[in-house]
Amino acid sequence: MDLDDLPTPALILDRARLARNTQAMTERVKALGVGLRPHMKTAKSADVAGLAVDGNFGGITVSTLNEAEYFLGHGITDITNAVCIVPAKLDQAAALIDRGADLKLITDNAGVAKAIAAHPGPRDGAFKVLAEIDCGEHRTGVVPESADLLDIAGTLAAAAKAEFAGVLTHAGHSYACRTEDDMAAVAEEERAGAVRAAERIAGAGIPCPTVSTGSTPCVMFARDVTGVTEVRPGVYMFGDLFQAGLGTRAIDEIAISVLATVMAHGRDRNQVYIDAGGLALSKDRATAALDDDCGYGLVCDAQTAEPIPGLRVASVHQEHGQVTGDGPLPFDDLPVGSKVRVLPNHVCMTAAAYDAYNVIDSDEGGGGTEVIATWGRCNGW
Repeated sequence: MDLDDLPTPALILDRARLARNTQAMTERVKALGVGLRPHMKTAKSADVAGLAVDGNFGGITVSTLNEAEYFLGHGITDITNAVCIVPAKLDQAAALIDRGADLKLITDNAGVAKAIAAHPGPRDGAFKVLAEIDCGEHRTGVVPESADLLDIAGTLAAAAKAEFAGVLTHAGHSYACRTEDDMAAVAEEERAGAVRAAERIAGAGIPCPTVSTGSTPCVMFARDVTGVTEVRPGVYMFGDLFQAGLGTRAIDEIAISVLATVMAHGRDRNQVYIDAGGLALSKDRATAALDDDCGYGLVCDAQTAEPIPGLRVASVHQEHGQVTGDGPLPFDDLPVGSKVRVLPNHVCMTAAAYDAYNVIDSDEGGGGTEVIATWGRCNGW
């Protein structure tokens, strides 16, 4: 099947770009001298995971227990669920461990730590739990100096069916940076906070084997990872327009696009309408914060994925995408019924609208427009 044969909107994954992106991150992390635990919350695909862990299934990060169950079913056992666990989900987590998952949980709450310690736990083994550290994003996590940190570690270390596994942090505020120096500064803030927390715990006589950090910008621009044991970047696999704006990926390295069909012209308004709207592209406007605002996505040639100069999706309704340009639109080159591809603003949100990837390979002959595979993904919670 060729791209022209696909019903639209459709999610397109370029395997060649994906492979280059994953290999580049593998080499970067090897050079840093830490472990790579890729975050699969964007891709949610076992096929993508196979590339992200350098061809051999190994440790990954997820954001839901549904993802953990999916990847366990595809042979990946070493899993960190990097969202704070709640007591109501402990039975589900224990069941996954009983099925063979080496599952790590996180918490930032001393009460939850007590609930974990009081739980009967998995039949064999114990809950492995990391304390989440707030290194500056101010989302979830305890600050390194918090008394709760030692309460969490002490409670878990003393539990019969739990063990304290280390600390984990995420510098999501790196996304507010606009220069490499600023991202490097946040990466150092992230590293220093996590290491400081680990040193406090170790000073209290509690082993702290794991010190886990890493957003894609921080991993790309970190200058020192002393004391860190692993990093958890994720969006680097696909890239998107916001990441291109930050400089972690280039436009021609973005591996995901949405195939859409031109369905109407508004010549008097200098507008073209495509059948990819808010549900197909997402309504995330992250690039609005950058100097180069890409709207809801850049409009590209359907065959090559090269951006058509000046064209962007400026507005979306549920099923309509409104395309505008910096000058008169090329209506004759975009007749009703023709196809385009749209590079996403925020790939995590865009990919979540689809159940599968239509895989192409731009390094293969014929321009890379043949759909060579369909890769499934898991959605939901």
